[in-house]
Amino acid sequence: MIRVLHHWGVLILLAVASGGVSAADESVGTPGQFAQATVAGGCFWCMEPPYDKLDGVIDTRSGFSGGDVPNPSYEQVVRGGTGHLEVVQITYDPDRISYERLLEVFWRNVDPFQSNGQFCDLGETYRTAIFFHDDAQKQAAQASLADLKSTFPSQTIDTRLMAYEAFYAAEDYHQDYYQKNPTRYKFYRWRCGRDQRLEEIWGEQAGGE
Repeated sequence: MIRVLHHWGVLILLAVASGGVSAADESVGTPGQFAQATVAGGCFWCMEPPYDKLDGVIDTRSGFSGGDVPNPSYEQVVRGGTGHLEVVQITYDPDRISYERLLEVFWRNVDPFQSNGQFCDLGETYRTAIFFHDDAQKQAAQASLADLKSTFPSQTIDTRLMAYEAFYAAEDYHQDYYQKNPTRYKFYRWRCGRDQRLEEIWGEQAGGE
C-alpha cells in the first residue's frame, strides 16, 4: 500500500505533540445536551471547514480513531500499523442540527467510491468511515448508506460503518489548520484535486451546501 506523507506539496512545520484525548466516555448526550459524531473523510484538515460553518455545530477536532494504539502521534499513524484513521470529531447541539444532516454533509465531502484513500492521499489512514456512537447513530448511518447505494446503483461504495470506541486528538498544529495556514491549506486542497472530484460526483451538492 502506498502512503503519502501528509500532505502533498505542503510544507508542514512539526510541533511538539500534544497528549491524545480519549473520548470513549464522552459520546452522545441526552436531550438538552451536546452530542458527538465522528467521521473519517481522508485529510482531517479538509473535514473541519464544512462542519464549522453549520449552525448547531459547537466544535470540531481533528484526530484519530479506529485503531488499537492509545494516544498515537501523527507520525505513528501515517507510518501505518496503528489501525487508526484520520477523523474529525464533531460536537453539536441535537436541538439545532440533526445527526442525519451531519451525515448528509459527510457524504458530499468525500469520494465514497475510492478504496485506496481519499483523493491524492493514499493509504489505509485516509479511508472513509462513519463511527457510530450508539444504536440510533448506527441506524441513521445504515439508512444513509442505503440511500447512497440507491443513488449510485452501479458503483461500489467503500465507506465503512464502524462502532466508535475512542478518539485521540491530533497535535495542536493540525487543529484549525485551514484557519491558521489558509494559503498552504488552499494550495494543498487544490493540488490534491479534492474539489474537482467532489464536483464530478456531487455537482452543485458538493461540499454539502
